[in-house]
Amino acid sequence: MRDISGKPSTHRTARAEALLRARPETIERVRNGSVPKGNVLEAARAAGLLAAKRTPELIPLCHPIPLTHVEVAFEIRPEAIAVTASVSAVWATGVEMEALTAATVAALTLYDMLKPLDDDLEIVHVRLLEKRGGASDRGEAPKRPIRAAVVVISDSVAAGRRKDASGAAIVEILGAHGVAASAPESIPDDQEVIDRTLRRLCDEGACDLVLTTGGTGLGPRDVTVEATRAVIEREAPGIAEAARGFGQAREPKAMFSRGIAGIRGRTLIVNLPGSPKGVRESLAALLPALLHAAAMIAGGGHPE
Repeated sequence: MRDISGKPSTHRTARAEALLRARPETIERVRNGSVPKGNVLEAARAAGLLAAKRTPELIPLCHPIPLTHVEVAFEIRPEAIAVTASVSAVWATGVEMEALTAATVAALTLYDMLKPLDDDLEIVHVRLLEKRGGASDRGEAPKRPIRAAVVVISDSVAAGRRKDASGAAIVEILGAHGVAASAPESIPDDQEVIDRTLRRLCDEGACDLVLTTGGTGLGPRDVTVEATRAVIEREAPGIAEAARGFGQAREPKAMFSRGIAGIRGRTLIVNLPGSPKGVRESLAALLPALLHAAAMIAGGGHPE
């Protein structure tokens, strides 16, 4: 199975359809409830509901998903019965296989119950109609390139005693989302230097997004948060809360991160943890929605 522990849980939905072709007289018997085996639609509905919930038992690489809703509906046509299965969950992976399985098993149940009456039964197709949720729905792509800067705040990195890994990870992840950031700028854990650097990047650097890494913990030299709070004009607490909540579910020490996020002028500043792991987890929670927020602050407006 694919490891999805690094993905955020989002609201996922999917709709699938299976089409069973039958003779018109068979369709009429379904319509008037005269099938010898009983109410074929209700039996098929129950089978589809059970199938959605048991999908990981049937398909080896499917993850067990706590489904929040499953619905199986039917449309009786002159020469066919269309089965539509709708599934939803709040989880880290999609539910299209659950919807496809529900529609398929419901159609197979119809086939089983109608086969004594009709030798021409045929499941014509099983197809996915729609799926939503996940990264593709977490913020519209910016209409223009996002200008980003990365600041590594660490005494040891600034002094050359330790090689930067966190800033490089940020640049790599931004690049994967289509944002070209310049090489990370390394500065010491000094509140005045941090303050001055952030003001320069916001006021003179024409940056839409500034991501800092380091100095967000509980140590005596961890002053990134204090410097950032002095620079920003409006705080955006939900950003830091989302990153901390995602990290806390994977690493108990995430509770020690005091990072904040806020706006100065038309620039969004976000404090990220100092470790590469903390950076990757935080950005997994925040991207790509963070890019939409930066574009909106820069004057892009809300999507229609």
